[in-house]
Amino acid sequence: MQPPLPGETTQILPGLVRVRVPLPFPPGHVNCWLLRDGEGWLVVDAGPRVEGAVELWQSVFDSVLEGLPVTRVLITHFHYDHVGLAGWMCRHWRAPLLMSRTEYLLTRMLLAEESGSLNRQQQEMGRAAGAPERYIAHLTARPPLYRSEVMGLPPTYQVLGGGDTLKIGGRSWQVRIGRGHAPEMVCLYCPELGVLIGADQILPRISPYIGVLSWEPDADPLADFLGSNDSFRDLPAGTMVLPSHGEPFNGLHARIEALDAHHAERLATLTEALATPMTAYEAARVLFPRVVDDSQVGFVIGEGLAHINRLVTAGTVLRERGADGLPRYRRAPTHQG
Repeated sequence: MQPPLPGETTQILPGLVRVRVPLPFPPGHVNCWLLRDGEGWLVVDAGPRVEGAVELWQSVFDSVLEGLPVTRVLITHFHYDHVGLAGWMCRHWRAPLLMSRTEYLLTRMLLAEESGSLNRQQQEMGRAAGAPERYIAHLTARPPLYRSEVMGLPPTYQVLGGGDTLKIGGRSWQVRIGRGHAPEMVCLYCPELGVLIGADQILPRISPYIGVLSWEPDADPLADFLGSNDSFRDLPAGTMVLPSHGEPFNGLHARIEALDAHHAERLATLTEALATPMTAYEAARVLFPRVVDDSQVGFVIGEGLAHINRLVTAGTVLRERGADGLPRYRRAPTHQG
């Protein structure tokens, strides 16, 4: 069966509808979800604030909601392709916003950030990584992000935490927390249906982006990601996973094992390469040799640093300052091949 085109809707189960919202960058879409909720609907993720998105949602509301309102808006995490239109949707329907505390406060922080400061942080991160000046020039010329991509959130919200239970349409949905891709991403599991709304935590064909953020340069998000995935192993192997990107799939346990193996291979490749000391940018290029677009270099650096920091934390790799003042990384003597 062909996947739906961006903008199309698909009924996954009675009272559970996928909305495939287009994105202006790969992977080209984000999956949002509508769950029938008594005399209305709960929306999971609002999609990006991009041209045509409001009109798309209004068309979806007209064609899918059966004349009923949206009564709650649940946002899984702070990335703009998920939270972008949350403020508009809550105001449009006078509906409450549901988020984890970390994701809500992080969104509010980024929206309040002085224009251009995030860009400057990324420039500093790029320079510390030893990135080429062409990339720094790209950042300098780029307009400020996030505040232009995300509408203001409501001043109040309902807090979701791991272990909470939501009643949606008479069924119980457990709040499960994913980490690594985002700090406190909300996923939802319904034992009655055997369905996990997995957000960006467990995707069917690719690993989600696991990257170091400019304001947490020494963080270890890969450890958070792998440990968080382990917390989903208690769910049945036959669980249907509804991801934010790609197609719904079964085989949760096999997918977690594949993600573990993927990152283990990346760490092994990097450990071997760091027999020769490298800057973070040089090391990241070992993992992503074919990326040439300046707009993607930030992701290369962020994900490269996530793997480097995992190895530094584990004691496999040492961080040392070079004569030029830039950090360099090399394999620890006790981990020579």
